[in-house]
Amino acid sequence: MRPGTLVTLAPTGAESAKADVPALPVTVDEVVATARDCQALGAAVLHLHVRGTDTRPTLDLPRVREVVAAVREATDLVVQLSTGGAVTDPAEARLAVLDAAPDAASLSLGTVNFGRDVFYNPWDLIVELHTQMQQRGIVPEYEVFDLGQLATLARLLDRHGTPHGGHVHVDLVMGVPGGMPGTTAALAACLPALPPGATFAATGVGRTSLPVMLAALSAGGHLRVGMEDTLTYAPDEPVRDNAQLVARAAGLARIAQRPPLTPSEARQLLGIPEPVEVPR
Repeated sequence: MRPGTLVTLAPTGAESAKADVPALPVTVDEVVATARDCQALGAAVLHLHVRGTDTRPTLDLPRVREVVAAVREATDLVVQLSTGGAVTDPAEARLAVLDAAPDAASLSLGTVNFGRDVFYNPWDLIVELHTQMQQRGIVPEYEVFDLGQLATLARLLDRHGTPHGGHVHVDLVMGVPGGMPGTTAALAACLPALPPGATFAATGVGRTSLPVMLAALSAGGHLRVGMEDTLTYAPDEPVRDNAQLVARAAGLARIAQRPPLTPSEARQLLGIPEPVEVPR
């Protein structure tokens, strides 16, 4: 497999309101258009938080299935659903999104403060998500908000086995108020604690987006970008759309001589089989 960079797009998230950020894609058509545009620019994975018809975050299963089906119809992207939802979502609803049968899903490895809120991820929920994904053939992306959560990952793999697909891929989420800072030093501190053979991406929240991308590329890592995490492109310059963020990430990957992976190459990296063509 050629050296390259896995670019994941997180276009929406569960925090920002459409009324405050008009460019945020929340309808099915907006999400599909964003996914199509960003695949053309170099994205290979779509990390999805779903919004309802009222534009608010939802884990309503029919709506989640509708968005997943629409993205698969329009693109070749790896569809990765968030099992984090919003910080107020109960564990049962977060587990239920796996019924939408995504290619992959996020799996957060510990409880963390989100500003004034608390993102609750107790051990039993972590284990349930891990084992449910094993049984359903869904590849996890392990979300790490602080260094100690990599110790939780080591314990999880030791007690409950490798993930579906056999490959461990970690996303270092940096710059969340309450989690690890978005600095080169923090990223470097995490690398020795990654499981042997694992790959990692890094997400820089807010103003840490650009320094985290540069640090990740310098360490052989991959990138996650999008309006879930970043609403400013530069000081006093709002993000125009998700395509602007993907274009910058893809450009930096090319400068690093590790150009963006295609969706097919991303599947190969993550241990996700190619989609089966259904005769019409």
